[in-house]
Amino acid sequence: MQTVAVLVLIGCALSRSQVVQNEAKCSQCCDGSTSMTVGVLTEKVAQLVDRTTQLESRIQNTENELLELKSITRGTPKIAFSAALLDSGSGDTGPFNVATPLKYKKVFANFGSNYNSGTGIFTASVKGVYFFRFTMFNNLQQTPNSVVSLRKNGVSIVTLWDVSGSDSNDTGSNAAVLPLEVGDTVHVELQENRIVYDDQAHYNTFTGFLLFTN
Repeated sequence: MQTVAVLVLIGCALSRSQVVQNEAKCSQCCDGSTSMTVGVLTEKVAQLVDRTTQLESRIQNTENELLELKSITRGTPKIAFSAALLDSGSGDTGPFNVATPLKYKKVFANFGSNYNSGTGIFTASVKGVYFFRFTMFNNLQQTPNSVVSLRKNGVSIVTLWDVSGSDSNDTGSNAAVLPLEVGDTVHVELQENRIVYDDQAHYNTFTGFLLFTN
């Protein structure tokens, strides 16, 4: 009877040892499985981020292509203006103590509304190459005293002047082709202490238009 009891106790001890070993193996298996799962998920997340970046780049390229296509289908923007100095009446403009933009009030055309008759300033709304021309009629006094210049962003580009000679009825013109960025400005400026004359024959004009975009 004692022998049977000893055998039972030994059997129980062996079974307990086997259970502990199985639990240890299961724990190791679970730990390894969890590590493998985290690694796989990390790799998949990295792949998704990479794919998202590629898709964003493709979307941006597509948007740029659509903008270019719209520009082609719509054609070159229509930008052109022409104006004369006086809307009514006649007389001298100037002299002023400082150089002053001429405000061409008589607007013949202003496609695109880039020219502001209140300031005399043209502001580019489209990047491109533009043509500008301006004319000048000097004062009617015995000694001419007229100097005007075409200016881009405040910098003088080309000039007209008449400050000597005995004749008082001189006129002239000048022009320039200018590359402009969006927001660039162009105007005609009467230099300080100078005068120009105009009447309804419109001797003093300012004209410009877009040649092509770039």
